[in-house]
Amino acid sequence: METTTERRPTDRRKQVLEAASRSFAAFGYKATTMDQVAKTAGVGKGTIYTFFANKEELFEQIVKDLIAELKAVAERTLDPALPFADNLLNILQRVLAYRDRHGLVVKLSQEVKEFGTPMANGGLESVERSIIAYIAGHVSAAIEKGELRASDPSLTAYMMLKMYLALTAEGGHLHTPLDGERVLASFRFYCLEGLAVR
Repeated sequence: METTTERRPTDRRKQVLEAASRSFAAFGYKATTMDQVAKTAGVGKGTIYTFFANKEELFEQIVKDLIAELKAVAERTLDPALPFADNLLNILQRVLAYRDRHGLVVKLSQEVKEFGTPMANGGLESVERSIIAYIAGHVSAAIEKGELRASDPSLTAYMMLKMYLALTAEGGHLHTPLDGERVLASFRFYCLEGLAVR
């Protein structure tokens, strides 16, 4: 019979993941060690290897968990009563704000800028690809409903994400920062309504 002081394997796995998440967010991919994760989790290093073959596999699981969190934020934001454009803008606003405040993303971004660590860069790219895939699914649905013209959903989603980022976080060095209302109006105009006179 198991006593209350013994931990079940699933509890230990969760402990390892929580400790690894804190370590990667605090130190980045490169500086995080399995010894450090084991110490933070309060387990022996061998315990980690019962769940994950190596640091790369552990990191990949942490990134998958972050992607699941972002999807949950998007799903909570989605309002079936709103048209595609309003939902898209709300989702981009919330998901990207959550992403940019997340300790892991902040640390990985710093690491990529300073050291160009391939695994850190790959983690950030996985997050971006998941956001694009999520948007692409909604672009496809909007095309089927006749809300958007026929287009390649993945390319459209990519362009929408990059346009939004250019108007907000990534474009600040090229133009005067826009307030929230202007970002939304500009995104709607350039990305959804278009410049062409009809």
